[in-house]
Amino acid sequence: MFNAHSPRLAGFALALGLALPPVSAAETIVAGPDEKGEETHEQTKSDEAGAPKAERSPWLFVPLLSSNPKLDTAAGLMVGYLHQFDEKSRPSLFTVSAKYTTSESLIASAFAKTSFGADHHRIVGGIISGDINNDYEDYLGSGRALETNDNFRSAFFRYLYRVEGDWFVGGMAAYSNYEMSGRDAQSEQVLDELGLEGFTSGGLGLVVQHDSRDSDFSATKGWYLNVNNLAYREELGGEQDFDIYRVDYRGYWSHGDGHVLAWRNRNQFSHNAPSGSYSPIYLRGYTPGEYLGQHMSAVEIEERYKLAERWTATAFAGVACLYGDSVSGESLDCGDSENLYPAWGSGVQYLLKPEEGIVINLEYAMGKDDNSGIYLKMGYSF
Repeated sequence: MFNAHSPRLAGFALALGLALPPVSAAETIVAGPDEKGEETHEQTKSDEAGAPKAERSPWLFVPLLSSNPKLDTAAGLMVGYLHQFDEKSRPSLFTVSAKYTTSESLIASAFAKTSFGADHHRIVGGIISGDINNDYEDYLGSGRALETNDNFRSAFFRYLYRVEGDWFVGGMAAYSNYEMSGRDAQSEQVLDELGLEGFTSGGLGLVVQHDSRDSDFSATKGWYLNVNNLAYREELGGEQDFDIYRVDYRGYWSHGDGHVLAWRNRNQFSHNAPSGSYSPIYLRGYTPGEYLGQHMSAVEIEERYKLAERWTATAFAGVACLYGDSVSGESLDCGDSENLYPAWGSGVQYLLKPEEGIVINLEYAMGKDDNSGIYLKMGYSF
């Protein structure tokens, strides 16, 4: 099964636009001043001779890699372009990427995260398409093995306007077309018994956001709050009326000699949603879509310890809870340990572009029931 995205949830997860999608990273840099703006000895001699300075490349060429012992290995490539529209705006990023897995699955996407007009306007948008072969050992905790083929197309767009200080308001839209089928007769029977099927959905919503972080990609101080909803309606091209609500808080505290303590509380609630649009577990070490519930809340804490000028190490832990209705219709609550999903792990990072705060991040995460994962990606997880 493809490890980085759940086709059932791809449109909704991407519609959040809460952060840059994590991916592995490598970069080609043109010769010239280093990323701290300091000149090398050779560059200084070249300048003295009257030769012009070479510029840093705005391009990112990124190999993608993720692996999970319960799932398959996915590899691919992302090409990114960085641009700053004006001095007071944050760096904008444009990417295209594709991944292929050992289960013969393919997923491709295009993504944009922009800031312009002295950072008074922010736009996040993208499209994603996939043909995914899933092979679950224990689907949704039902004890059933399941093999499925999922095809999906999804698009999302979010616009924010700075109204006062660090506060933004705006709107968002999302559209998903998702088809799901069993790859054998037994899997088709399991899908029928669980009442799972594909769907088409289109939604509009409102966003309120506070963002006092000093960086989108590598925050060291400030706090972030995003409250949004998506109202999926038949009039917008969907097959069913339902609502999704999300609340995402992140806080960052610098301490010591360049260390950062980061905290995140993430929540997703659904109303009248089809079971395929229920809330997944959003924690490293788990695959979004393998466990679903009507509502989900998760907390994470991460220590980012500065090892050297460009090197950091992270240690993190968190727990998520599924509550409300389950896919099978049973009631879930956080007082039952079966509905709690702990996670923990560590990683090491290299600061690739200091001005933008972009890091290469290698992490290993573990959870319960043999859930674990290795991730080579660009950026911190939040």
